[in-house]
Amino acid sequence: MNSKRIALAVALSLLIAAIVTYGFVLHTRSQQAAASASAKLVAASRPLQAGSPITADSVVLLDWPQGALPTGAFSKLEDVVGRSVIYPINEHQPILDHDVAIAGSGIGLTVKIPEGMRAVAVRSNDVVGVAGFLYPGSHVDVLVTSKSDTTQKDMAIPRTQTILSNVEVLTAGQKIQPDPSGKPETVNVVTLLLKPEDGEKLVLASSQGAIQFVLRNGADQQNPQTRSVDMAELLNGVKPPEAPRKTAKIVSHAPAHAAAFYEVETITGGKRSVDKFE
Repeated sequence: MNSKRIALAVALSLLIAAIVTYGFVLHTRSQQAAASASAKLVAASRPLQAGSPITADSVVLLDWPQGALPTGAFSKLEDVVGRSVIYPINEHQPILDHDVAIAGSGIGLTVKIPEGMRAVAVRSNDVVGVAGFLYPGSHVDVLVTSKSDTTQKDMAIPRTQTILSNVEVLTAGQKIQPDPSGKPETVNVVTLLLKPEDGEKLVLASSQGAIQFVLRNGADQQNPQTRSVDMAELLNGVKPPEAPRKTAKIVSHAPAHAAAFYEVETITGGKRSVDKFE
């Protein structure tokens, strides 16, 4: 009797093990089949520069693992043909949605201008352009030197101040991409990416005085509070006098404290008199 029970238990164990093994094999094969399955993905057939339009001969369909498709990939050529490239794309690199501009948004520099922003051009030279090291994608502060309203001996005093901080350079000259080798290049026009109100500040400042760019570290996102500097502080280290502080003067309208005294009332034969003693 015990031998029969043992045989039955062994048979059931073998059956369960076989079912588990079979299920594991089926699951593994299904995963391998899914991994080996491929899908079509749109990629660049040649290097594409930022601002250039995508044409039918500049893209190709590649086989790509179904389980490893990148987010934002395209599966049809017609989905990208006619759109413009925002960031450079290498040969055989998949074209993703964030790499291309919205259809109908234009070509060239216009595709690099986010919604709500403006591209404003300013004249530059070798000094203003930080000795040629201004390149597309760099960040700068913008300073202006102008004649202040303060005068000294009937002459306006020059004053320099920062009017814009952490501004992105869109183009240096006619280039919207930096030189691959990092070679400096002197340009006569720099285009900045600005909010509309900052564009107005820059245009006004350029008409009132000399513009100077200050190159920043691209990772530096701090905007310290600065004040303008005039010739007195530059030459003598004298800071401009601070505006007088307004202080509230407390005026008391309470009556002056009366001197302390004593009153003595005297009544004599119907007569009443009051005497005061301090």
